[in-house]
Amino acid sequence: MGNRIDPNSLQLKDQVVAINRVTKVVKGGKNLSFSALVVVGDGAGTVGYGSGKAREVPMAIRKGIEAAKKALVKIHTTALSIPHTVIGHYGAGRVLLKPAAAGTGVIAGGAVRAVIEAAGIQNVLTKSLGTTNPYNVVKATMDGLLQLRSAAEVAAMRGKTAEEL
Repeated sequence: MGNRIDPNSLQLKDQVVAINRVTKVVKGGKNLSFSALVVVGDGAGTVGYGSGKAREVPMAIRKGIEAAKKALVKIHTTALSIPHTVIGHYGAGRVLLKPAAAGTGVIAGGAVRAVIEAAGIQNVLTKSLGTTNPYNVVKATMDGLLQLRSAAEVAAMRGKTAEEL
């Protein structure tokens, strides 16, 4: 991750995926706090996720956004969709991402939809397999997106030209 993306140079939109009320049991009783899972993206192939934890919801969201901005990555996309089918894995979360024709729209469930829309992918078919835990689904989606390669990259790896493929 040597090439960090500067969040200040981008028009980032944030999307809260999940807010969870968590408790820590201590000697005097229970300590309440909130954890928030946030996805940020510029809608043009840059996306990141982060989680924040605080006593109040707005503060947890703010911390999540800060963490997400530090974890921005660039995704390979075609003009309207993704270059090829891919399955992202993280823990028990598996997410299938398939390219779709123009006009299809984003066919995706909650956590997957947030990541896809933040990345700015307009036409894609997705299916979340395995867990429904939003944290693992978001991480699996990101894993899938990071596996995407453009035709030129694949050709270069195989030592051929893009036309040959």
